[in-house]
Amino acid sequence: MRNTPIMHCSASSIEYKTDAASRWKPVAPPLSPHGPSRFTSLPDAARGLWRRGCGLLLVACLILGTAGRTRAEDVSTWIENQMDSIAGLYLHLHRHPELSLHEKETSARIAKELRDAGFEVTTPFGGYGVVGLIRNGDGPKLMLRCDLDGLPVKEETGMEYASTVTTSLNGVPTGVMHACGHDIHMTTVVNTARYLASHQDLWRGTLMVIGQPAEEGGRGAKAMLEDGLFEKFPKPDYALAMHVTPEISCGVLGYCPGPAMANVDSIDITMKGRGGHGSAPHTTIDPIMQAAELVVSLQTIVSREIDPSSTAVVTVGSIHGGAQHNVIGNECHLQLTVRSYTDEVRDQLLAAIQRKAKAVAQGARAPEPDIQIRQNTPVLINNEELTARVAEVFRGTFGEARVVRIPPRMGGEDFSRYGRAGVPIFMFRLGVVSQHRMDRYAAAGQQPPSLHSSQFRPDFEEALPVGIEAMTIAALDLLKPQK
Repeated sequence: MRNTPIMHCSASSIEYKTDAASRWKPVAPPLSPHGPSRFTSLPDAARGLWRRGCGLLLVACLILGTAGRTRAEDVSTWIENQMDSIAGLYLHLHRHPELSLHEKETSARIAKELRDAGFEVTTPFGGYGVVGLIRNGDGPKLMLRCDLDGLPVKEETGMEYASTVTTSLNGVPTGVMHACGHDIHMTTVVNTARYLASHQDLWRGTLMVIGQPAEEGGRGAKAMLEDGLFEKFPKPDYALAMHVTPEISCGVLGYCPGPAMANVDSIDITMKGRGGHGSAPHTTIDPIMQAAELVVSLQTIVSREIDPSSTAVVTVGSIHGGAQHNVIGNECHLQLTVRSYTDEVRDQLLAAIQRKAKAVAQGARAPEPDIQIRQNTPVLINNEELTARVAEVFRGTFGEARVVRIPPRMGGEDFSRYGRAGVPIFMFRLGVVSQHRMDRYAAAGQQPPSLHSSQFRPDFEEALPVGIEAMTIAALDLLKPQK
């Protein structure tokens, strides 16, 4: 239930507040503990003037209160009236996911939605990116961002609207699914844009809406920035984005000031040796033994080299070497993911990984290993002032209990790059699993399916209205006309 602010009109001594029976119910003021008021001692003529003045003030308070209430209600009412088209867009996007760098049809649909709403649209941009602009007088410049791409995951939710899209990735057949909620993100931002385009009397400034390709893998924001996003279009004063989460229930919003998501680096290491027969290891330099030693050695970086007050992860996700039982190969390949929250820790981790890999090879009298480092995404740092401002707006509409502070996560998000480019950014979290389903998982001792799971399923009919309203009221606050 929405928490509507209590309105006080002190001159009339009448208070209006919500309750279960009536949205705006008058409540009688308490009797003064100090006896008769000064009002009762006034002459009749003065009392008449006082009453008329109080009446006018009361009417003014009611008008102002109703105007503010109508504006707040207008967003939710608009969403309710638009739910058929909102759900239709979501289902279309969910059924037709496309992989990173292949978002041709998704991009076209988002561009059409923005054009139909009255935006000036530029596409393609930075790949299959979309940029929509509305200039609505002098005022702040705000960017709203959604991401377009799906994942190479075969959907196993069992829903009638499940994706059945298949494709080939690196020569291997795969299903394609919006397993990270980008369909929710797109539907939210598009409908926020539609509302703002049709209610330009409520705000002033410049609204930029971007549909960003290739978030998975961290290449899309970089491509749009390198294509001149903030040179060819107005550089925003603020940027907002949203990400779904199955960790909180529908109707709940999460926020995290400061570092909210991690630096993400991918490392490929090839340990080199000299192959030979498995029965004569003394004649070889075994790369698999080097890899095994390195896996163990890497685990001491976080436990023994990183300050315990810092957070870091070094994970070996893949190891491949050899082809047959009795053959020692020439190479063994490892793939690592490395996570951190600061550039200092990141640099320390990367230097230690290279040092340990070379040390293992030297100890085995092996050639120096080949080490390839790809820095995928920088740490996502939510601007603390912007985060506090928007969280307060959320609390004013949804109530304290539905706006919760959440801890940082070690996942990565290339929305961070817009912050690195000098724009104050804030990404909030939207709960997308109904409380009923949360309770069922808890009763079974389970967690809801995570992001990137083939069984990840948002309860979109409950989640989308909250996400759209949250994004819209945040935008209206940031773009509110200056008095």
